[in-house]
Amino acid sequence: MNDKLIYAAPLQGYTDVAWRLAHAGIYGGVDAYFTPFIRVEKGRVRQRDLNNAIQNMPSGIPVIPQIIFGSRDEFIILADTLIDAGATHINLNLGCPFPPQVKHGRGAGALRSTLIEEIASIIITRYSFAVFSAKLRLGINSSDEWRPILNILNTIPLDHITLHPRIAAQQYGGECNNEMFDEFLASTSHRVVYNGDIRSVSDIARIGSVHNNSVDVMVGRGLLSRPSLALEYRSNKEWGHDKRVSGLRKFHEEIYSTYMTVLCGDHQILQKIKPMWDWLEDEIGHKAWKAIHKATTLRKYESAVADALSLI
Repeated sequence: MNDKLIYAAPLQGYTDVAWRLAHAGIYGGVDAYFTPFIRVEKGRVRQRDLNNAIQNMPSGIPVIPQIIFGSRDEFIILADTLIDAGATHINLNLGCPFPPQVKHGRGAGALRSTLIEEIASIIITRYSFAVFSAKLRLGINSSDEWRPILNILNTIPLDHITLHPRIAAQQYGGECNNEMFDEFLASTSHRVVYNGDIRSVSDIARIGSVHNNSVDVMVGRGLLSRPSLALEYRSNKEWGHDKRVSGLRKFHEEIYSTYMTVLCGDHQILQKIKPMWDWLEDEIGHKAWKAIHKATTLRKYESAVADALSLI
């Protein structure tokens, strides 16, 4: 049965409100959308980040804000702000691999500090009424850096833990360490979600057969390169290329229309819409992909997109 939960991963610069609304309306198949991480800037949360984090889906699909923090004070500011704004579930980013964040003890950088112990205590004593989950990597430079904090994580009443079985130093390259994922799975008391290199319906099915049928999945780049992936899994039928492109046309129209409404000027709109194509080169071909990214005006961009989709 294709009843595995599928979560849409938080991806900076990609899965914003416009993307989520369009994806839910055109494709669906996702059980929850996780927002790109929000952080404390100049002692507070930016209003636009807060608006992005609590934007509800018309379909009722949950939107779960993710936070990244490097201190207990940052964590409290973020949690208080989100809860006051109506958030009932907050995801802890303990896996961001980007060096500027790791260097300051955020994301995967939190795995080598005592911060997790502080956060556990705060959640239990101050936020017992709220729901938390966590997303993490195996470590920064070693695949067993999760071990010292696992007992602490097990004391927190987390909804689930999403594990990307790479170390931060790998970024998104190299092999996922599935053997270490299994060790983590056997060692935690929490529900575990698998994240990493899920790009096809068979990849989703493989997670249950390779690891455990209880393991759900979080899909990131796989949904960017194949937005229909979750729906294909739900229907137990992979789409042909023509059907995928037909959906892609509608998907782009929806996102582009939103940006044309809320943004102003060619440069600003192009900055937001072009990333949608970053992971679609295999779908539209290199020549069309390159023409879209080279476009310097909306007129040239629209022409490049029309050419790309009409050639398929």
